[in-house]
Amino acid sequence: MAGDLDDLPIRERLQHWVEHLCHILPAQAPIRDFVHHNTLHGFQHLPFAEALGAARRLSGAQVYWPEANFHAAYAAGRIGPDDLQAALDDAGLAGLEAEVIRGLRRRDILAASLREPLTPPTAHRTAWAARETGGLADPIFAISGTLTAGIAEEVPETWEGAALARWNALCERVGRDWTLRSLLEYLSGEDVLEKVRSSLQRHLAAHLDLGVAAWRNPQQWQGFFAAWRASAGQDLAWEIDDLHNVREEIVHLPEQALDVLVDELGRLLPDEQLWPGYLERLALEQPGWAGMFLWRDRNPGRGDGTGVAMLDYLAVRVLLERLLCEDLIRRLTGVPMGFDELRGYFTTELAEFAVRDALRRGELNEELQHRAARLLEPDEHAPVDDAAWAALAASIAASRQTTAPAVAARRLAGLLGQLALTPAEAAGLSPDDAIALLAAADSLDELARGQVWLLAYERHYREQLFAALNANQARQYSPPMPSAQVIMCMDDREEGTRRHLEEIAPDIATYGAAGFFGVPIYWQGLDDADKTALCPVVVQPTHLVRETAEPGAEAALAAHAARREKRLRWRERLYQTTRRAAFGGPLLSSLAAVPALAALTATTLAPGWFGEALQRWRRGYEGPVASQLALNAVGDEAGTPSAPQAGLSDAEQVDRVAAFLRMIGLSEGFAPLVLLLGHGSGSRNNPHLAAYDCGACSGRHGGPNARVFAAMANRPEVRRGLAERGVCIPASSWFVAAEHNTCDDAIAWYDLDDVPEPFQAALDKLLQQLNEACRAHAAERCRRLASAPFKPSPWQARQHVVGRSHDISQARPELGHATNAAAFIGRRQMSRGLFLDRRVFLISYDPTGDDDGRLVENILLAAGPVGAGIALEYYFSTVDNERFGCGSKITHNITGLFGVMEGADSDLRTGLPWQMVEIHEPMRLLVVVEQTPAVLAAILQRQPPLQELIDNAWIVLASKCPFTAGIALYCPRRGWLPWSGSAVLPQVAQSAAWFAGESGPLPPAVILGAHA
Repeated sequence: MAGDLDDLPIRERLQHWVEHLCHILPAQAPIRDFVHHNTLHGFQHLPFAEALGAARRLSGAQVYWPEANFHAAYAAGRIGPDDLQAALDDAGLAGLEAEVIRGLRRRDILAASLREPLTPPTAHRTAWAARETGGLADPIFAISGTLTAGIAEEVPETWEGAALARWNALCERVGRDWTLRSLLEYLSGEDVLEKVRSSLQRHLAAHLDLGVAAWRNPQQWQGFFAAWRASAGQDLAWEIDDLHNVREEIVHLPEQALDVLVDELGRLLPDEQLWPGYLERLALEQPGWAGMFLWRDRNPGRGDGTGVAMLDYLAVRVLLERLLCEDLIRRLTGVPMGFDELRGYFTTELAEFAVRDALRRGELNEELQHRAARLLEPDEHAPVDDAAWAALAASIAASRQTTAPAVAARRLAGLLGQLALTPAEAAGLSPDDAIALLAAADSLDELARGQVWLLAYERHYREQLFAALNANQARQYSPPMPSAQVIMCMDDREEGTRRHLEEIAPDIATYGAAGFFGVPIYWQGLDDADKTALCPVVVQPTHLVRETAEPGAEAALAAHAARREKRLRWRERLYQTTRRAAFGGPLLSSLAAVPALAALTATTLAPGWFGEALQRWRRGYEGPVASQLALNAVGDEAGTPSAPQAGLSDAEQVDRVAAFLRMIGLSEGFAPLVLLLGHGSGSRNNPHLAAYDCGACSGRHGGPNARVFAAMANRPEVRRGLAERGVCIPASSWFVAAEHNTCDDAIAWYDLDDVPEPFQAALDKLLQQLNEACRAHAAERCRRLASAPFKPSPWQARQHVVGRSHDISQARPELGHATNAAAFIGRRQMSRGLFLDRRVFLISYDPTGDDDGRLVENILLAAGPVGAGIALEYYFSTVDNERFGCGSKITHNITGLFGVMEGADSDLRTGLPWQMVEIHEPMRLLVVVEQTPAVLAAILQRQPPLQELIDNAWIVLASKCPFTAGIALYCPRRGWLPWSGSAVLPQVAQSAAWFAGESGPLPPAVILGAHA
């Protein structure tokens, strides 16, 4: 591929390089359409460990949990010695059984180095301990000091040679993992981008704006480069006016962004082979803005019609890079020069570079720092000569030789302590043994250490989960004649709701599925100005379902619409006419002070009461409207995403209902009531509201989908079509729909007036049971919320979560998917009665009628990427929230209705805020499928998308035999590995007895109350 590109003209190659940026930049849509996805989506073609290494080298981000967190988990017993040993094997490390010294294997030394404290005792601490113990110094430390005394003398070198090699190595990074800006920042400590960052971000925000900006650049229709170029020469706040001849340069730029990009890259970096890497690095310096620009470039229909081209963004960035770097080089060296000349300059000024390098690496003690400061900021009347630079460089080199043995001694002492060597055994070691020990311990770099710790951590949880499934095999239970069947979203948050419902009503059967219930539609409610897609983002709906007023309710609808319009119109008109008025704005603020203060006081002191009171007033003011669904299509013309068909035909409705019921394993034995329970979330003053809603459906709620499905399943025409396909829904069964708010645990019900009289008693009972389950679930959720009452009653917990949902100051209204760790695809019997701590996605599937695996294949293709996207976004936003996440919500500022910044001046933040992930424990999603290894292996063989996720180990796959307790783990290197562990699980009567008083993650337990 590279050879093919080399034959193309430079302008065509630039287009290919820009296309490649899709693989490395964040692909997050505007925040109102937030969708969980794999943060490193562009690396999914690589095995997980390799991808993390590549991402680390590219961005410098942390890709594993901090090692201190793993040490804490080890100390708490959540990683055991066996887990660490197994992880060394799973990491594929070579030579683990090889003897290093005197019977110590490489395996033993690596395990000891992983367990060794990250901050070994310093020499001062060791001396203090000796004084405190009457002069009895640690003999191991003393022996280690003797063994490592000459360790630094083994690599003699002049400081000149070391400095030249170091300078050449840094220069080689430019165009690969550094820009020229990065090199200059390393040399001088000055970031040239800071000079123009604020101005550039204002231009970007104005160009990408989706409805907030008060002014539009007249040249905006020509693209970002044209708009920026037109305003740059006249901007009153232009930060680079002090650059030589800058305005004239901008005026005489070529008209086309592509021409500017080619010219400026050539001036910045003459070697064209380095341009692709340079553009990558340049884009990653502001990944949020660059990623949003590229996303809008690739999705022109999702904006407001403004032209957005990535080439425009890159042209401006490269131009600014060249202007600012030229200025800094002139100030640094005294003469203007390009990169190649700068490289030659410091090749001859090695002493100056050696001092700057040591200062940036933090190697200087206090005395050397003072000497360096005097040289770097000389008195203009006393210029620095070369001899002073050379003397300081030699002193720095000598300092390294004296500090190295002490560092090695402390490391060796810690290692010997972890290996449990006695002083006598340690004294028998030679300096060569010490060097061999340290070399073996150092053979794991930071990335390899993180990989081993992650594997050990995942294994410990996996063993607990497998043991729970194994223990539950003998007590699998399914209500023989359920009083109701409740179909919920597969969402891990609903695991708790299902469990509590089954404890309260053991005669209820629950199911889990994707929250759009197999009905991808455009939806337009009574109060909606436009249609909204309710389905995963990878699906394009071709049907539109509208909510309309029932016959005879037209007058009520008109009154409702008029009152709603009146309520919203005066507020919007008042806001729009005064927000930029010189006198109207302050006057309005003064007049509104008293009512605003009253509302703020009520919201602060009693957010739940005030929020619900306000909702009741709005409903009362606007008036109720009896509504129905415009569900049935007229005509046979097929719809398209751009021109969707109004409603669904009878045949399409039969197809949707039959496919969904078969997929979840519910094609017979229908209960009197079948409840479709969609879900969503709701909170105030929360830019990331959509991230708490459905993880696959752009933050859309699933209630309308549930309502549409129930309406279809209740139609006689649909039931007749289902019967012809072998799915017989008796007249004694009725489908109802509702929506569960996962933030305040409220239930909104649909079309209850349509439920026939014979079902009313059962419906009243189900309503009561579900409300009780939601209150119990609220109590479980409160245990992880620091501001919640300690051990609240279900009623207190429900009041607390209601208050959180209406509290405008609440940074974490709910925990979202912060506890996700696994997914079960199979019958509810295999996990019913287990406390899984809201950590598992539960997806219903009956393997007994799926011998060829076609049903589970479709489930894996749909649910696999969704679950992986959620788990991996939480993973990366946790391990490095600064680079992969978006920091604290407290400082967030909504920008142009498309994203958030920190305050008024930052990169556009992507990923998840810290308040959503602070209790998350990052690990890959473990997917347990109730199907045989042979069937799953055949599916893997014929599905490349699953091969990418599973064979590259982005998720972990396991098989649970449908007929026995057998469990097998899939290893990409070794195939299917039978599991042979065992454990005795704790047993409690109810979930509350297990989680009461606990605030941390809990292992699985058997809940006896979930069975009859």
